[in-house]
Amino acid sequence: MQDISKRKQPSPIDIEVGKRIRAQRRLLGMSQSALAEKLGLTFQQVQKYEKGANRVGASRLQHVADCLSVPISHFFDNAAFDNPVSTEEARVIRNDLVGFISSEEGIELNRAFAKIKDVKTRQKIVGLLKSLALT
Repeated sequence: MQDISKRKQPSPIDIEVGKRIRAQRRLLGMSQSALAEKLGLTFQQVQKYEKGANRVGASRLQHVADCLSVPISHFFDNAAFDNPVSTEEARVIRNDLVGFISSEEGIELNRAFAKIKDVKTRQKIVGLLKSLALT
């Protein structure tokens, strides 16, 4: 019997990848069961991936990316965090962002924004939101 205190904690990277899998799956309106079926897994396995409890291997991650219609880099991209901030600050920002994007409000906002096809309109909305955030 394995001692609970000796269990290895999930890697922060595995947790982050899992959060991004969950966020993209929810953005698409896909259930864990539907993703699991596409991957040939149980929904419990998808649940473990999303929690970071189980590490997603490279070939499986590529299959997940294909099923979720994103490039594999989506799960690692830190472009939004290019500002020189500490590792801890970046982690907090990332967790807040992933948490918001995964929320019902974040999903609804993302779906609506994605429906706007005109680039200039989208840029104006981003500018408006930035100005509102400063007030």
